[in-house]
Amino acid sequence: MKKILFAIFSIFIVAQSADAYQVLSSKELGKNDAKNQNVVVKCTTDTGKISNQTCSLRRYAKCTGTAQNKRCNGWQPWRDLQSPSKQYSDWRSAASACCRAKGLR
Repeated sequence: MKKILFAIFSIFIVAQSADAYQVLSSKELGKNDAKNQNVVVKCTTDTGKISNQTCSLRRYAKCTGTAQNKRCNGWQPWRDLQSPSKQYSDWRSAASACCRAKGLR
């Protein structure tokens, strides 16, 4: 019985600490010398309801060449447009940090 209660409690803790957000849009833009990727997410409240607050995330790549010979030299880190000095390795961690900064998930 103690093991079952511990397992249920562990699942509850993991579910409470998980980040949750809803992706509103994801776009890749750009031609010729540069590309950028944009992701906009809506944060959720602690109770799991969708908030009206959003986070806009973006990363850039510098490109050379044209058409089939076009090469982009690696993407820059993801940035939250509201605090662009911070960098993230992927958009999910950027979304989580942005939502947490707003007191959301």
